[in-house]
Amino acid sequence: MSRLVMKFGGTSVADLERIRRVGRLVAAEVATGKSVAVVVSAMSGKTNELVAWTDGAGRAAAGLPESDDEYDAVVASGEQVTAGLLAMTLRNMGLNARSFLGWQVPILTDDAHGRARIEDIPPANLEACFEAGQIAVIAGFQGVTAGGRITTLGRGGSDTSAVAIAAAVKGACDIYTDVDGVYTTDPRIEKKARRLARISYEEMLEMASLGAKVLQTRSVEMAMAHRVPVRVLSSFVEPGEAPGQGTIVCDEEEIMEKRIVSGVAYSRDEAKITLLGLPDHPGVSSQIFGRLADANVNVDMIVQSRARSADTANMEFTVGKRDAQRAVEIVQAAQSEIGFEAVAVDEDVSKVSVIGVGMRSHAGVAQSMFQALAEKNINIQVISTSEIKISVLIDAAYTELAVRALHAVYGLDQL
Repeated sequence: MSRLVMKFGGTSVADLERIRRVGRLVAAEVATGKSVAVVVSAMSGKTNELVAWTDGAGRAAAGLPESDDEYDAVVASGEQVTAGLLAMTLRNMGLNARSFLGWQVPILTDDAHGRARIEDIPPANLEACFEAGQIAVIAGFQGVTAGGRITTLGRGGSDTSAVAIAAAVKGACDIYTDVDGVYTTDPRIEKKARRLARISYEEMLEMASLGAKVLQTRSVEMAMAHRVPVRVLSSFVEPGEAPGQGTIVCDEEEIMEKRIVSGVAYSRDEAKITLLGLPDHPGVSSQIFGRLADANVNVDMIVQSRARSADTANMEFTVGKRDAQRAVEIVQAAQSEIGFEAVAVDEDVSKVSVIGVGMRSHAGVAQSMFQALAEKNINIQVISTSEIKISVLIDAAYTELAVRALHAVYGLDQL
């Protein structure tokens, strides 16, 4: 009997009527003879409310970190409510269902509270559930340490929970969200955006890390590592209403028609930090980025160029906006030791990227990108590349114009 893990996000379970629709979608899959597990997020907005409650209880005022174990105990409770409600709904429909919390599965994690990583999911409890003909309704986003403390996996962690469970029970994973698949770009910006029938794990990983909000990056990493078949679907339909819809995330070899570029992603959550008059000798970059790494500040794009003065260089790099001020403080604290002249920060920037496995074997992709932006008078501040993506940093005011121009130049509106 095939096994399926169905994951529903916060907007899909935002109220009781939506939970009842989820119940009907689950029932339809059970009727096909599959063994089904369901992973649910907290109701839309509930996690934000719970986080605010922890602040109101004095966590922030007391200087407690977000990695506090009691913080996890509070914010994990939203998924517990949803799992119980959906299990009750399924029982009221005449189905055999029971809820599981993270520690009951168990989803074993490290002890990095607030951003824990899954280490193992022993499948015995879920196997017993399937053998008994039950539907397992699992609270996503949460796990448990070896010492028995509740952990949470970070925002979007329910996606990771679902893929990890699918890997553990050797099943497929359907991610239900508020869109009906993965699009060539954000349809709110480009009305000609098209839904992709299939996308490779590598492309989806790049799109997720570069700003696309459909799937969480860690969930794609896990799906790729364990070769879990993943499908992205809309939960805002009734069973059988939209057959064949959605996007399948799969191996590149499973995609018959190879595209040069599959999508355009963007992120407004960027800040550019510039270091001027940096000593141009070995070890300087290591000092800077070592300090940032020690403070858990993630650095993305980096470019260094020679300055006008002899033996000096200028360096630019990007971080997330929420880390910008902390990154500036870290490098300023090392200014006298490292010996650079000045530091500046610019938060009015965006990153726009084109992604496609076809870049590996086609020349001229970068030239088309730069020409399209030049024709729109959009200046490029920083460039970074990988085997299947090109990213540029631009003035935030030109984000939407850049996305539309690049979507058109690669013919993504004609897929």
